[in-house]
Amino acid sequence: MIIVPIKEGENIERALKKFKRKFEKTGAVRELRSRKNFEKPSVIKRMAKQKAIYVQHLRLQEEQ
Repeated sequence: MIIVPIKEGENIERALKKFKRKFEKTGAVRELRSRKNFEKPSVIKRMAKQKAIYVQHLRLQEEQ
């Protein structure tokens, strides 16, 4: 459970912003989306490998 302490006279908008930031850090939404559809471990590994190749390509372009 996420608890956001509110100080005396603190704006509710600021408290909501703190709550949203803490909720985002927990990764609950990301996990729900990933569990929505089952992906085989081989597919996950392949996607991770493709992402690593893409990032490496971007870094090489940046150096040049």
